Amino acid sequence: MQTITAIMGDGIGPEVMESAMRVVDSVVDVKWEEVYAGTTALEKHGDPLPQTTLDSIARNKVALKGPCNTPVGEGFQSINVQLRKKFDLHLNLRPIKSLKGVNCLHDDVDLVVCRENTEELYTGEEEYIWDSVTKEITGAKVVGKITYEGSRRFFRSVFMHASLLQRKKVTVLHKVNILKLTNGIFLEVAREVAELYHQMEYEERIIDAGSMSVVMDPYRFDVIATTNLFGDIVSDIFAGLAGGLGVVPGANFGSRYAIFEAVHDGTWPQAAGKNLANPTALILSAVMMLDHIGEQKAARRIRWAVESVIAEGEKVTCDLSSDGVGVGTTDMTNAIVEKIVTS
Repeated sequence: MQTITAIMGDGIGPEVMESAMRVVDSVVDVKWEEVYAGTTALEKHGDPLPQTTLDSIARNKVALKGPCNTPVGEGFQSINVQLRKKFDLHLNLRPIKSLKGVNCLHDDVDLVVCRENTEELYTGEEEYIWDSVTKEITGAKVVGKITYEGSRRFFRSVFMHASLLQRKKVTVLHKVNILKLTNGIFLEVAREVAELYHQMEYEERIIDAGSMSVVMDPYRFDVIATTNLFGDIVSDIFAGLAGGLGVVPGANFGSRYAIFEAVHDGTWPQAAGKNLANPTALILSAVMMLDHIGEQKAARRIRWAVESVIAEGEKVTCDLSSDGVGVGTTDMTNAIVEKIVTS
């Protein structure tokens, strides 16, 4: 039996995690090892990322993660950034697919955004700038780097996953016209790896105009690959094409470990314990996790159940409901589980 680390998260994290775990348990036998990260872990263990959590992930190799709080402008470093560094999770993969019953800007959107996960400006390597005479802080700077090694393993993973997902085209979004050295290396390696996949169409676009094109005509795109900070921003923007962050799953892949999480990673503390949260994104992240561990049949059953419940529109949370009222987290989860067990 597969043991999976369950990082319960903060705010609405435990509620949506329990929903996702229930749905998985209705289809396949797994063992959950519950651990904590973020503010809850700080309160329980005095550390936002305790050693017990790290040990669990290292032991099990696979984790499903609920949203964790990241203090704004102060406090501990992002849990996501720490986990990606610790377990060398170099590929962040975010499928953006419209669902029947969800209000979208475009119908039938089906994109995959691949974000480099360990380099460039998003790594949190910041420091203050000090006046040498007054010893006062005059500013701050961030250090970002892109390496051949990091870019090479990223693009190898991008094209490998594109092939496994039977995709036909990879578009690299970049800013090489301004960031000539860092993005230059990024593109150089992309072209090198693309040469090994002759069956795959390959193109490059500048990030700003390219993102506009995705928003205006997403059907011209298939797999989108970009750098760490750009990827974080545009994947959230492109999620709007499919109805918002509440329905978009995500995965972080390394050579040995994988952590699955909803793209939004929002803890919504005001709603904690109130049975209001939409569990869709995390449940679909669990679907990606099941695919990863070889439970493809179970993954297909869960995805079908989620799509069916949302399409019917009667047992969905308020953000997915046509009348803005909807049902609670538990009732939506119950409806998904019922679809599975009666199918």
